[in-house]
Amino acid sequence: MSIIQNFPLFNIVMCLMSGVISSILNGRYAKRLSLTLIGMAGVMNAFVLWYVSKYGQYTYMMGHFPAPWGNEIRVGSLEALLAVFFCAIMFLSVLGGEHYIDLEVEETKENLYFTMICLMLASLLALIYTNDMFTAYVFVEINTIAAGALIMSRNTGHTLVAATKYMIMSLVGSGFLLLGLSMLYSVTGHLLMVNMHEQIVRLSKSGEYEIPLTVSMALMSVGLAVKSALFPFHTWLADSYSYSTPASAAILSSLVSKGYIFLLFKIFYRVFGFDFVLDHKVTNLLFAFGIAGMMVGSIVAIYQHDIRRLIAFSSVAQIGYIYMGIGLAVPMGTVAAVFHIMSHAASKSMLFIAARGLSDASGDSKDFVDLKGSGFRNKLAGVGFGVGAFSMVGIPLFAGFTSKVYFAEAALRANGGKLVVAMVALAISTILNAVYFIRALITLYTPKNDGDLRAAEREKGSAGAGKWLPISSAVALICFILLNIFLGTWSYSIERAIETGLSTFG
Repeated sequence: MSIIQNFPLFNIVMCLMSGVISSILNGRYAKRLSLTLIGMAGVMNAFVLWYVSKYGQYTYMMGHFPAPWGNEIRVGSLEALLAVFFCAIMFLSVLGGEHYIDLEVEETKENLYFTMICLMLASLLALIYTNDMFTAYVFVEINTIAAGALIMSRNTGHTLVAATKYMIMSLVGSGFLLLGLSMLYSVTGHLLMVNMHEQIVRLSKSGEYEIPLTVSMALMSVGLAVKSALFPFHTWLADSYSYSTPASAAILSSLVSKGYIFLLFKIFYRVFGFDFVLDHKVTNLLFAFGIAGMMVGSIVAIYQHDIRRLIAFSSVAQIGYIYMGIGLAVPMGTVAAVFHIMSHAASKSMLFIAARGLSDASGDSKDFVDLKGSGFRNKLAGVGFGVGAFSMVGIPLFAGFTSKVYFAEAALRANGGKLVVAMVALAISTILNAVYFIRALITLYTPKNDGDLRAAEREKGSAGAGKWLPISSAVALICFILLNIFLGTWSYSIERAIETGLSTFG
């Protein structure tokens, strides 16, 4: 066995151990360890991506114990691609927000913040690579705890309430997931995904346990929909994203919900088989709620006066896009959904970091009244927000445009009334996206009059404060801009890689 084949397991264990080590270091060294770890994980996963591209997918048995006693990691090109991408987004999010972590997290708790970062990365990589449902559930819970800690790390009344909302909703979702998994285990007698699938195919042909199988699939689908903030289970999202530190908001919005969605892909394709899912009309429900999320998230975003809450409610709409793609029930819909996971992650992290820079240039205010002209006062943050906004609206050359083209192509391949509904929803949601994002950009680039500007400068305490991002935030923002343009202009090769990965995913 090649040493590279061990890298996925090494990454997960390394992240868990680094979390333990970070807890006993001071904040500065914990930060350095975390950034080094994330960078190393990204490089190692890049080698894994090269390996599976050259030699094909493989299964790694931990301890070399076969099923049903052993635990497995399954590595294919889609898993490796997303692992590399998640590490890149995590690294840039932490780098872009590290200055504000120092400002907003108590010095005595800063090491614990980076402990949670390490555990978050471990859980995301485990959800991507694991071939065992119980292992997936364990890391879902680790992910939940780490996310809750990242939300309340700022230690204000708002973040404590937001974290409480998040934990309540997330634990409800975990309960549904565990009930569905327990029922499925009692029927199939297996926890490894491939063995579960073999049993489900046999039972489906014989007609046995039809109702328990249907109920277990419904429970797990609802549980992961709750955890990933699919409408109408999105009520926890806005406060959690809005009041967190920029790094936490970037990670939560771009990665956490995507890990749960990728686990749902595995359950549909690898556990039940997509034909079973289609036969039981689950995709129709996901399609309906995805469309509703696209509309409701965008409409609510229009009425926001806080730039952070605008970005947060935009995420509700973008999650709806992903579920709409799954609900189209065609291979191209899943390709579009996976690509949108990537494009949304690259754009939303950039928006949250840019928004903080614009806020710093406006007396630390997040209200659009005070943000007037902030695009001139902090030019790089203004450009970053503009690129992210253009991507979310769907302007050509940016990642979001390519996502919407793929969704439209998937809709054209769909059967029945889904074609018309999806195309109309895409058109309406794009108009709504333009309403609130372009309006926000107009506000950011509308100069204040002299009296307003002097007032804003007095609030800042210094006329020059906030005009420049911290160096780490500036570097991260530039990288996010380049990544977004890369996804928008080199999308064909990425789309082909996703299609190749999905062809061997089941």
